[in-house]
Amino acid sequence: VHLVESGGGLVQAGGSLRLSCAASGTIFRINDMRWYRQAPGKQRELVAAITSGGFANYADSVKGRFTISRDNAKNTMYLQMLSLKPEDTAVYYCYADVLTTRWDTRGDYWGQGTQVTVSS
Repeated sequence: VHLVESGGGLVQAGGSLRLSCAASGTIFRINDMRWYRQAPGKQRELVAAITSGGFANYADSVKGRFTISRDNAKNTMYLQMLSLKPEDTAVYYCYADVLTTRWDTRGDYWGQGTQVTVSS
C-alpha cells in the first residue's frame, strides 16, 4: 500500500491550497484517514481526521478554515485549506488505516509528506 500526497506549495497569507492523498496497492478497506503536520522544531500534530462514513473532526487551530473530505471510490482523501496563516507552514502527512485483506484488523500507512509554506 502506498499513500501519495500532492497539492502543497507556497502561498501568501490568506490564500488557499487543496491537498490530496491517494492510496494505491492491495486495498480491501480503508478505515480512518487523517492529516498530520509537522513544523520545524515541533512535534507532529493531528490536523484533521475522517472516518469511512465521512465523520470529521479537526484541531482547534484549523476549525472553520480547513475541510477534510474523502472519495471512497477513488481511495483518496482531501484537505481544503482556506485563510492560510504563516503558522500553518509545515510538512503535511497523510495517514490511513488500511486493511489489505478481510482478516486484517488494522494497518498503519503514511505518505511521504508535502510541504506547505505560507508567507506573511
